[in-house]
Amino acid sequence: MRLHVLQLAGIGLVSTVLIVLIRPHAPQIAMLLGLVAGILLLIPVITNITTVISALSDLANAVQLDHGLMATVLKIIGLAYVIEFAAQVARDAQEGALASKIELAGKVGIVILAIPIITDVVQALAHLLP
Repeated sequence: MRLHVLQLAGIGLVSTVLIVLIRPHAPQIAMLLGLVAGILLLIPVITNITTVISALSDLANAVQLDHGLMATVLKIIGLAYVIEFAAQVARDAQEGALASKIELAGKVGIVILAIPIITDVVQALAHLLP
């Protein structure tokens, strides 16, 4: 399913109007509609992610970058997007405190994933210093 960016924006705007109209009468349905709209907007993005991964893999090959490093960076980017989506869903449900905790958990997860990269950078710097 390939959707143009303007179509995705249209889906987002129509969903937003529907949610605003429904929320005063049925807040649970409005929240569910927001979640479904968010998932519908993510599906085309996820299906086209292989193009991005392929381009980054080609770039990594061109500069002879370790594929493990590239995989870690992609995991970090993916985690950031998933955490952002989950936090926004929590905010839409008027659960700001929960959204903050989701974001904190995501940040900790990103730091954990980044440890090998940080270690490699520190080791490289250590070899450069006299």
